[in-house]
Amino acid sequence: MLASFPLPTLPTLTIAILGALFAGFTSGFAGFGTALVASGIWLYVLPAPMVPPLTVILSVAGQIVSLATIRHAFDWRSTLPYFAGAVIGVPLGIAALAAASPLVIKLAVGSFLVAYSLYQLLQRKSINIGQWGGKFADGIVGLGGGVLGGFAGLSGPLPLIWLQLRGGPRDRQRATYQPFNLVVLAMASVGMAFSGQVTFNVLTIALICFPATFVGALLGARAYVRVSPTTFQRVVLGMLLVSGCVLLMSSIGG
Repeated sequence: MLASFPLPTLPTLTIAILGALFAGFTSGFAGFGTALVASGIWLYVLPAPMVPPLTVILSVAGQIVSLATIRHAFDWRSTLPYFAGAVIGVPLGIAALAAASPLVIKLAVGSFLVAYSLYQLLQRKSINIGQWGGKFADGIVGLGGGVLGGFAGLSGPLPLIWLQLRGGPRDRQRATYQPFNLVVLAMASVGMAFSGQVTFNVLTIALICFPATFVGALLGARAYVRVSPTTFQRVVLGMLLVSGCVLLMSSIGG
């Protein structure tokens, strides 16, 4: 069972709220990213075991708000293979979280942030694999997303990268991975609650941060329809890269 930690001080809460606002904006803008953005901030100021359940809870809130931007493009049949994999992956991720040390969590999240950001920023040409691997490959990707979602609320990046490789309109890709994110994160939040990782203090901080997440998601959803995909991608990836570097440095230094 997750140890009980004292509630953070006012300066720490202020940073946590700013992280929630930033993460909510990213989620509303991209359809994912609450954990990617917030983890780099929250893991720096909050006890590491509190961060995964906190990110999962607030990720669900951000996803619900931002779903409205792509509801016209929903295709549940395309998303079903990812769901099937997630049903297996989420419990595995939650089990891994229960067994991992705080340092492992920090290093894993920080490494993922840096690797993902650099991959996207440095690629020079688009790779298109079409429908290679079919629904089975989609299910394997869903399993990986489920593991990452159960471990640290990072369900979005893996399916997103895969769908970018498959190609197609931005709205269609988002209409596949965003419902997947919402379902996986909801499953992860329930699993974490049953495993004792959602404590009173986690819920308290989540309630304090929820308004910032909500406002950020609304602003991000409005911005999504107004800027080019290239501009959005470069800005967000740059911010994710900085967050990952800060997190890795704090892990090594601490």
